[in-house]
Amino acid sequence: MTTIAVCDAEPVAMEGLRCLLESNHGPRVAATVNTIEDGIAMVRELRPTLLIVDRALGSHAVLDWLRILRNEQSPTSVVVWGGAITESEALRYVQAGAGGVVRKTASVRVLRTCIDTVIGGGTWMEEGLLPDVDLVIRTGHSSLTAREVQVLELVERGFKNREIALSLGIQTGTVKIHLKHIFEKTGIRGRYGLALNGLKQKGLAGVTTVGC
Repeated sequence: MTTIAVCDAEPVAMEGLRCLLESNHGPRVAATVNTIEDGIAMVRELRPTLLIVDRALGSHAVLDWLRILRNEQSPTSVVVWGGAITESEALRYVQAGAGGVVRKTASVRVLRTCIDTVIGGGTWMEEGLLPDVDLVIRTGHSSLTAREVQVLELVERGFKNREIALSLGIQTGTVKIHLKHIFEKTGIRGRYGLALNGLKQKGLAGVTTVGC
């Protein structure tokens, strides 16, 4: 049975979401809480199919929670929603493990599409949160060295230069040199573009985009 848990800073928003989701025999809302701490305990106890969490609870706190769920290999998929979410922030949520990112200003149709897609095992980002970026096919990276491919893959996963250096056992300055070569060879500008391109290649972003 599909169940949904909601962690939101606004009680009225949670109740409205419950009524919306449960209408027309939709998925059951198993529990609602309004703090990250209660939400962590709730998910561990109930193991719902889907968690909808409010970005207003704190972007860093939400990102940390996503990483916790990923490290625990939780079966619960996550949709992050909020009143104001930037493109780069949405990308970080997906990199951390979110299955969907949608604004609270989205229409009912868009919200349902997001939820249905994530419950079905897909990944979804609202139109406007996913900019148009030319896709560079992985086979086009044949000119990259083995080390450059390693650096690229870590950038795609959201690693910072210092974290890449520690992971690969090299100096931060060396990471910068590798990145310079990667940008030149791929034609992609900036690590944001590299990360977004990697997510698109893996089907982790833009699987479904629907306007409001």
